[in-house]
Amino acid sequence: MIPLSLAEIAAITGGTVAGDDVTVTAPAVLDGRRAEPGGLFVAFDGEHVDGHDYAAQAGQAGAVAVLGSRRTELPTVVVADAQAALQALAANVVARLRARLTVVGVTGSQGKTSTKDLVGAVLSSAAPTIATSGSMNNELGVPITMLRADTETRCLALEMGARRVGDIAALAELVPPDVAVVLNVGQAHLSYFGTREAIAAAKGELVQGLTPGGTAVLNADDPAVAAMRALTDGPVLTFGKAEHADVRVVDLTLDERSRPSFTLQTADGSARVTLPIIGAHQALNAAAAATAGLAAGIPLDAAAKALAGAALSKWRMELQELPSGITLLNDSYNANPDSARAALDSLAAIEGGRRIAVLGDMAELGDASAAEHFAIGEYAAARADIVIAVGETSRPIAEGAGERAIAMPDNESAAHWLRGRLAPGDIVLVKASREAKLDEIADAVAA
Repeated sequence: MIPLSLAEIAAITGGTVAGDDVTVTAPAVLDGRRAEPGGLFVAFDGEHVDGHDYAAQAGQAGAVAVLGSRRTELPTVVVADAQAALQALAANVVARLRARLTVVGVTGSQGKTSTKDLVGAVLSSAAPTIATSGSMNNELGVPITMLRADTETRCLALEMGARRVGDIAALAELVPPDVAVVLNVGQAHLSYFGTREAIAAAKGELVQGLTPGGTAVLNADDPAVAAMRALTDGPVLTFGKAEHADVRVVDLTLDERSRPSFTLQTADGSARVTLPIIGAHQALNAAAAATAGLAAGIPLDAAAKALAGAALSKWRMELQELPSGITLLNDSYNANPDSARAALDSLAAIEGGRRIAVLGDMAELGDASAAEHFAIGEYAAARADIVIAVGETSRPIAEGAGERAIAMPDNESAAHWLRGRLAPGDIVLVKASREAKLDEIADAVAA
C-alpha cells in the first residue's frame, strides 16, 4: 500500500479522524491477526461479531490504525459505511498508480482461483505483481487486494466472483481491467442466479467492464463464453482445445501423478508446458493464463517457463505423498458438479492402489441439488473403488454410487472410518464445498 496519513484516508472516504494522525505504510486487512507493522485494520460491525472489538489485537500484530464505523483503541478513521469507504480507498490508490499498472481480471464458474494463481505466475515472471490471496474475490476481497499495490507494482491479477447479476460489474467499476479472462459458465451459485443464462450475464460483466481498448480472453470451447465476443469492441483472444482457438492446447498427456504436459500452439509458434500441479483440466487454465500473458505483452515461451514453476492456493488439488504410503489429494476448498468431475478424473489418473473418493456437499445448487449429487455419485463410482458420501445433503451421492458407496453422517465418522481402513498405496480424494469443512478429514488422513 502506498503511504497515506489518516487525514488523507479520511478525505478520500468522507470520514473523520479519531486519535492521532498516523501514517499507514502497510496493507489493509480484514482479520486483525494478519495485520503487518504499519498496517490498517478494516473493522465491520457484523451480525455475529463486531470487528471493532479486535482493534487491540490488530494493534498487537502491528496495525497502526483502524478504518471503521466507530472509534477504537487505535487511531481510527470513522466512516458511515466501512465497505463503501474501503472500496473508495482502494479505487483511489489504484487510480494513483494506474498509469504504470496492468490489471487482469479473472472470472468463471470454476477454476477462478487456480487460473488466477497461474496468471499471477505468468505476470510475475515479467514484472512486480500483486495477485488475489486465495479466493478473496468479492466486494471486500478485491479492494483488500487492490490496496496491496504500491509504486513498485506493475501488474494486478484479480479474481472476481459473483452471487448475483451486477456483482462483477460493481467490481469492474472499482478497477476496470485491461485484460478480462472468462473461463466458463457452469452451475456454481445456481441457487442464487436461477439460470445458466443469468450466470453467463454475470460473467460477461467483466468483458463489458474492460478499459477502452482492453482485451477479452475467452474460452473457445465454451459457447456461452465465446458468445461474449459480442460484448466488446476491443481485441479478443481465445484459448482452448478447439482448432480455431488463438492459443490451443494440443498433445496433452498425464504422468503417473496426473500432472499434465501439453503444447500451447499459436499462429506465431508453440511452447511445451509441463505443470507441477494436478489434473488434466489445469491445461485449459494454464492456456487461459498464457493467453492473458500474451495480452499483457509477455511472450509465449516466457509464459510457458513461468507456468512450469507455478503453485496453487491452499486446498486446491493439493497432492501429498504421506509417510504412511498413502497419497492424499486435498481439493476441499470448494466444489460444484464440474469441478467435482475434474477432481474425480484426476483421482482416476493417479497410479497406485485403491482409489477412495471422499465427497461432501456441493452447495448453492438450488432445486437441482439432489439430482446433481446423484449424478456425481454415478460419476464417482466409475472412477473410484470406494465412494464415501459425507453428510445428509450428500446422501444422493451414495445413492448414485450404488454398491461402491458408504454414507457417513459427519466428518468425524468419515475420518474414523478412514483411519481404521487405509493402507499403503491408497489414494484418497477429499472434495466438497467450503461449508462442509472436509479439510478436517484431509487433516485426519494426513495425521
